[in-house]
Amino acid sequence: MPSSLHNRVVDAVGRPIVDGRTPAGTIMLSDDIVRHQGVSRSVAREAVRVLAAMGLVESIKRVGIRVLPQSRWNAFDPTVIRWRLSGTGLGAQLRSLSELRASVEPMAAELAAQHAPPAIAAELMTVAAQMKTVGRSGDLDRFLELDIHFHRLVLHGSGNEMFAKLDEVIAAVLSGRTDVGLMPQKPHETALQWHVDVADAIQGGDPQRARESMELIMRRTIAEVEPTWVDTPRVYFP
Repeated sequence: MPSSLHNRVVDAVGRPIVDGRTPAGTIMLSDDIVRHQGVSRSVAREAVRVLAAMGLVESIKRVGIRVLPQSRWNAFDPTVIRWRLSGTGLGAQLRSLSELRASVEPMAAELAAQHAPPAIAAELMTVAAQMKTVGRSGDLDRFLELDIHFHRLVLHGSGNEMFAKLDEVIAAVLSGRTDVGLMPQKPHETALQWHVDVADAIQGGDPQRARESMELIMRRTIAEVEPTWVDTPRVYFP
């Protein structure tokens, strides 16, 4: 099936679930998806399979497709994250991801300073220097590419395979922050320098400085986006 058609159906059915427009407990029928989306049964079936893998729905024999509560969602799925960032869940999603990053990335930087292969350390220095140049130019699209690559290198350079698997999650929040206009047209000079400091500490084998420099980046990030969630209640799953 054409991937664009498949993605359209996944988006059309999944996004309203994440936004709350299709509440938990709702029963959908495959025939309704076929009719409303104008697609074949095979396309609808595959879309439901993808949504089930995200934890958004479950198929119940002789009943239909039941929408699941947020406690069942795969909170680390990049598509779920993207939908939340572009909808009513923006503040809560940014808070969760920012707190996750603040917990993980300083440790990843510390470990990278101890264990990163020379090639990764050298590439980090190159990317950090490019970020400075591009950041000053105001090219946000190119800066986003470099920023994603920088943080991915730190995660992978840590040598921790679970940290490395968070690279798409971090990429999703960096992209989402830019998409919703929460990035300044020109990143702050201090933040650009902190990225250079992280890279320099990793290449120089200085774990404490690498961690402290990444913590500065995380604190500034939280301070910049915190207004989006200041009035958003936290959710406590049973």
